[in-house]
Amino acid sequence: MNHLFKICVLMVLVVASCKPKEVKPINVNPEELHNAIDKMTEIMIHDIFSPPVASRIYAYPNIAAYEIIALKDDQYTSLAGQVRSLTAIPVPKETKAINYELAAIVAHLDISRRLIFSEDKLTVYRDSLYEKWEKTNRDEFIKSKDYGLEVAQHIADWFDKDNYKQTRTMPKFSIDAEDASRWQPTPPAYMDGIEPHWNKIRPFIIDSAAQFKPTPPPPFSMEKNSTFYKEVKEVYDISEQITEKGDTSEEIQIAQFWDCNPYVSVTRGHLMFATKKITPGAHWIGIAKIAAKNSNSDFAKTAYTYTKTSIAIADAFISCWDEKYRSNLIRPETLINEHIDDSWQPILQTPPFPEYTSGHSVVSGAASTALTSIYGDNFAFADDTELPYGLPIRNFKSFKAAADEAAISRMYGGIHYRAAVEVGVKQGRDLGDFVVQHLNMYNPK
Repeated sequence: MNHLFKICVLMVLVVASCKPKEVKPINVNPEELHNAIDKMTEIMIHDIFSPPVASRIYAYPNIAAYEIIALKDDQYTSLAGQVRSLTAIPVPKETKAINYELAAIVAHLDISRRLIFSEDKLTVYRDSLYEKWEKTNRDEFIKSKDYGLEVAQHIADWFDKDNYKQTRTMPKFSIDAEDASRWQPTPPAYMDGIEPHWNKIRPFIIDSAAQFKPTPPPPFSMEKNSTFYKEVKEVYDISEQITEKGDTSEEIQIAQFWDCNPYVSVTRGHLMFATKKITPGAHWIGIAKIAAKNSNSDFAKTAYTYTKTSIAIADAFISCWDEKYRSNLIRPETLINEHIDDSWQPILQTPPFPEYTSGHSVVSGAASTALTSIYGDNFAFADDTELPYGLPIRNFKSFKAAADEAAISRMYGGIHYRAAVEVGVKQGRDLGDFVVQHLNMYNPK
């Protein structure tokens, strides 16, 4: 009897052990999207992408992720037909089998991988996610991954026609040494002007690179009673006043906080190397992350936030760079050294492209307008974006206030004249308003 009982118990245990384990759905939360973008930013810093190129790298992966989410959530509208030349993404064959958030992350990572240099770094991160998801629910993972990669290919075919590849083979910018008003390479690296053909990149929303062409800078003149000379002298005087206060002055802290120059060169002995930093666009993507997290945005709203902001940033760079190489204006450092003080150095290192208009001012105006359209005029936040680079948190009452500070920081840093700052932030806000008015993305039910 005892023997028979033991056999029965054994059979029950065997049957129980053969029972399939309960398969749980994969939960993909907004943090996964934040992490994917953070990883992309980290790699872009490592690869030292220029500010305009970085803006392009942010825009396409975010659009890929957003388009997938818009297919699931009818509160969000596809960008197909709104963003230039974008057609509708493919629809999955088995809609119930797809985890749209997972597919969005897959598409985001795959597009990012295609746009950066250090693919291996992103592949390691991607594979760690794949392994986690596959262990949770293999069938759901595979179907969602396959769909995400299908969408990524659709977006890749689209971005492949934005003229970026063609600009890689266009000639370097020619220096006009005979014209005293024209931009000259600046110390310490004396780099060539970066991305002189960026205005040939296909825009996302704006009609053309020149649509928001700003008013020209003051006529060049080093006569002491001219408007232009007064702007040059103002940069010098502000710099002298700031440096007298010491490194702890508010103006120096503001300048350093918004520096965002990935091309800063450091010379030690016979060696010159770059200190790696985020770009202006990356700083505003960081602010978009802060806004999404502080408001407890769900996955869809987080994707919407990143996408709208990155589109505004990308078009802002196209607009700004169009003007930079049109006006081709010389930087304060060159003129101050030649005409006022040959030993003067700006607080920030001068970036390698013409002066007018201020890129950070244009981009900040556009990005802040996009974010305000989502979160409102009085969205106060603590900006900790620069903490990884040893800079303290700064607090702002609104996105507009942050943009105003970013703009004036360029004068404090000694790298822009007043006109470039004031006209630049207006150029960005006008462009941002246009993007907001022409993008129909969110329609709450």
